[in-house]
Amino acid sequence: MQVTYWLEHAWLGTHVEPGVTLKITDGRIAAVRTGAQSPPPGAEILRGLTIPGLANAHSHAFHRALRGTVQVGSGTFWTWREVMYKVAARLTPDSYHALARAVYAEMALAGITNVGEFHYLHHAPGGTPYADPNAMGEALIAAAGEAGIRITLLDTAYLSSGFGEPPTSHQRRFSDGTADAWAERAAQLKDREGVRIGAAVHSVRAIPADQLATVARWAEDRQAPLHVHLSEQTAENDACHAAHGRTPTQLLADHGVLGPRTTGVHNTHLTDADIALLGTTTTGTCMCPTTERDLADGIGPAVALQRAGSPLSLGSDSHAVIDLLEEARAMELDERLRSRTRGHWTAAALLRAATADGHAALGLPDAGRLEAGALADFTTIALDSVRTAGPQPRLAAETAVFAASAADVRHTVVAGRHVVRDGHHALIPDVPRALTDSIAALHD
Repeated sequence: MQVTYWLEHAWLGTHVEPGVTLKITDGRIAAVRTGAQSPPPGAEILRGLTIPGLANAHSHAFHRALRGTVQVGSGTFWTWREVMYKVAARLTPDSYHALARAVYAEMALAGITNVGEFHYLHHAPGGTPYADPNAMGEALIAAAGEAGIRITLLDTAYLSSGFGEPPTSHQRRFSDGTADAWAERAAQLKDREGVRIGAAVHSVRAIPADQLATVARWAEDRQAPLHVHLSEQTAENDACHAAHGRTPTQLLADHGVLGPRTTGVHNTHLTDADIALLGTTTTGTCMCPTTERDLADGIGPAVALQRAGSPLSLGSDSHAVIDLLEEARAMELDERLRSRTRGHWTAAALLRAATADGHAALGLPDAGRLEAGALADFTTIALDSVRTAGPQPRLAAETAVFAASAADVRHTVVAGRHVVRDGHHALIPDVPRALTDSIAALHD
């Protein structure tokens, strides 16, 4: 397939360029031409600011069913988790497919072209495997394909309720029993067009220390991305110290989990030694600011982590909102509140975290750039909405990061094909209805 796109304005990694033509061949950018003041004949016209497709590096699709419900009253992360377990218990492969399809369509409408799905809902309630032991994972893969976006399925090892304790009744469907059994099941999942298979350690509390290396080796053997929830809660740090006499970061390092293909999610409550360890191993950091503040987790040391050498990416995690532009500006604005100083990241740096560095964390280093050879995945943000109208086009990147929202996304293109056109999903005509129906089925 060959198609030409003319971009009214394009973010080319360092600056905004007017009048850019992209030639697409077989799902990749074949050529980039600047200085095209008018569209060439037959070109698809994208008015606004076009940026590389956004990468949602951390998602739990079924958490979308919690939106609104868990905002009632107060509570803690741990009381929130009990509500989450109740929703998880009701999911089947069919209902999870319906929900995830709608959630991934919502992501496409928000300009997201690749999702990292941190997937641990493996078995039927009670822990009995389905006839296809990867039925739930395959449901997510199918859902992403039908919604038109790429997926990195981070198949997650989750074996314990906490430092060697057996899973609770809610957690039995998450567990394969041992890391070896997890590895055997996960090995049946295969990369394919639009699909990357990765791995995840749910957390240090959910995998016995002597089995962490099994998960790390599985990912290493496949050169696959490896993610882990890390120091999201101070209670986890305290329990890890009590069980092992060290921090979660140090425990992961001792068992070979850290490294350039590994991403720690949240990385909120770290010591200076933890930060140095993550940086020297070039272990990535995925910040999820809207979830971290929704759950009152705290503000992670993203500035210090990046300075130490940890690449930053962004995720919508619990989907309190699905808006990677909000996640990008929240990282900067939360740091301003913490430090009482401004200007920790430029708009360009925040866009890199939301695009190229996010895709790299998900095992797609050839995505997230508008340049020849890259995957033809990009999104266009309106510059004439009530949020974005006014500034000069040369400030369009700043406008996108600090004023625009998911509602301003006009087009999303994946592999050169329109998934969202003029703010409407091309494959799923009524995404709000799909969300309403799939979520209602879990609460009846």
